Amino acid sequence: MNDASRPLQAALWMIGAILSFSSMAVAGRAVADVLDTFELMMYRSLIGFAIILALGAGLGLFRDVRRDRLGLHLLRNISHFTGQNLWFYALSLITLAQLFALEFTSPIWVMILATLFLGERLTRARLAALVLGFLGALIVARPGAGGDEFGLLIAAVAAIFFAGSIVSTKSLTRTETTYGILFWLTAMQSVMGLVASGWDGDITVPPLALWPWVALVGCAGLLAHTCLTKALSLAPATVVVPMDFLRLPAIAVVGMLLYSEPLDALVLLGAALIFAGNYLNILSESRSRRRA
Repeated sequence: MNDASRPLQAALWMIGAILSFSSMAVAGRAVADVLDTFELMMYRSLIGFAIILALGAGLGLFRDVRRDRLGLHLLRNISHFTGQNLWFYALSLITLAQLFALEFTSPIWVMILATLFLGERLTRARLAALVLGFLGALIVARPGAGGDEFGLLIAAVAAIFFAGSIVSTKSLTRTETTYGILFWLTAMQSVMGLVASGWDGDITVPPLALWPWVALVGCAGLLAHTCLTKALSLAPATVVVPMDFLRLPAIAVVGMLLYSEPLDALVLLGAALIFAGNYLNILSESRSRRRA
């Protein structure tokens, strides 16, 4: 396979990621009036765990499941479970474009957390990326931007927890396979979802008409991250990240068509600044690796 074909293949995988992320958002809204976020996460995780078990049995992948770093797996999944619950909660309060734009601040928080807890250096490029990212977030979440201000805050906090999950994953990938990480993600979050949903003894069983939406949430979440990971294996981050950013205008159009959400130019401007900060950092890291 020649190198010239790899970006094209990465682009095809990113189309899958964009469709998956968008589908999960639409499906999440479709069931929001019936299921609370804990119940939605419970069903999503159980469906994902069933898929992971089937793949493990069919492809002989259970040997990739290790138990020597369960503490870090638990930390990662508490962070991701919290962030995803907040994301689903904000989904019904703000526009899809605002939600996705604030989600893109996660890499900014990763830089901060990596500096504080992993001892990584805060270079001038990273500092510039932080400034651009937070300026973009302020534009997206400005007063009067539309949507619920509490929802904007919830979405911003969700991005911080996603960042904690990313930092933990970076450490896990040094010793764990993708299958092993996904196994513990779905297994642990299934338990978390069951406990959080059932503590009051009342777990809603969605009506038959909603099960396709629930199944879509479960499948789309796994597929989105699989597509993104595959794209990154086929092309460098400098190629993949701009493709990932395309899901913002894509979801803005979905919000306009399905929910009559306005296309806010300032939200797109703020998101562009967030992207610029992230991309500046990626370019700087790529140059540093080439010099090394």
